[in-house]
Amino acid sequence: MPLLRSAFIALSRNRVLRNFSERSIVGRRMSSRFVAGMEIDDALRVAEAVNQQGMAVTLDSLGESVTSETEAHKAADVYHQLLDLIAARKLNANISVKLTQMGLELSPKLADTIARSLAEHASRSGSFVRIDMEDSSLTRVTLDIVRRLHARPDLRGAIGIVIQAYLYRSEADIEQLAADGIRVRLCKGAYKEPAEVAFARKADVDASFIRLSKILLESPAYHALATHDEAMIAAAKSFAKQRGIDPSRFEFQMLYGVRRDLQRNLVREGYNVRVYVPFGREWYPYFMRRLAERPANALFLARNFFRA
Repeated sequence: MPLLRSAFIALSRNRVLRNFSERSIVGRRMSSRFVAGMEIDDALRVAEAVNQQGMAVTLDSLGESVTSETEAHKAADVYHQLLDLIAARKLNANISVKLTQMGLELSPKLADTIARSLAEHASRSGSFVRIDMEDSSLTRVTLDIVRRLHARPDLRGAIGIVIQAYLYRSEADIEQLAADGIRVRLCKGAYKEPAEVAFARKADVDASFIRLSKILLESPAYHALATHDEAMIAAAKSFAKQRGIDPSRFEFQMLYGVRRDLQRNLVREGYNVRVYVPFGREWYPYFMRRLAERPANALFLARNFFRA
C-alpha cells in the first residue's frame, strides 16, 4: 500500500497525464465518483441533495497554484458567487479554500487580502470559510494568515483552518488554535512529506489523530474530525461519551463519494456530518490524492467503470 500511495502522489504531479485526463471524457467519467461536476450548478445540485439527507456541505472549487494575480482574483470570484448562492438558496453549506489558489505562492499579501475579503463576505452572509492546509512548506504562513484574520472581532467565527495529524508540529498548533478559539478540521494528511516533518507509519498517524481529536473535543469551539476510518470515529465517539460531550458540539466530515453508508449511519445515530463536495475542471490532483489516501478506491473504480 505505501508503494501505491507514493505512485498516486507522483501521478498527481504529472502535467502530461493531468492535461489529458482533465480534457478527456474517460477522465471525467472516472472522476465523477469523487467530484460533483465541472460547474457551480453541478455543485449546488449535489449540495441540495446532501442537505436533504440530513448532512451539511462544504464546497471546494478545485484548483491549486495560480500563476498570476488575475487568476487568483478569478478563483476568488467563484467563491464569492458560492457564498451568495448558499445564502440565496438557504443551503446548509460553507466553503473550503486553498491559499495557493488565492495567490499565496505569488504573494502572501495577495492571499491574505483575498482570504480577508472572503471571510468578510462569509461573516456578512452568516456563513463560514475554511482555509485548507496544503504541503508542510506552507503550514506556517497559512496558520499566520488565519490567526491574523481571526483576531479581528468582526471575523471571529467566520474563518477556520485544517490541521494534518501526520505532522509532528500539529499537537502544538492544535493547542494554540484551541486557545485562540479557532475552528479546526482535523484530517490525517494527503501530501508526500519528508520523514523530518511527518510520521511515516500509519499506526503513528492514527495515534496522533486520536490524541489531537481529544484535544479538539474538549475545546469549547465547534471542530470537525475528517476521517472515513471507523476506528478513528469509534475512538472519538467513545471519548465524547466518556466526557459527556454532546454530539452537537462537533461534526464528522467525509468526502463526497466515499463511505456514503457510514455517512448515513452517523446521521441516524444523531451525529453531525458534513460532506466535502469538490467541483471544477481542475480536478485531477484532487482525484489522485483520493486514490493515494485509499488505494482500494482504485479497485472500486476499476470494477465499476464499465457498468451501465
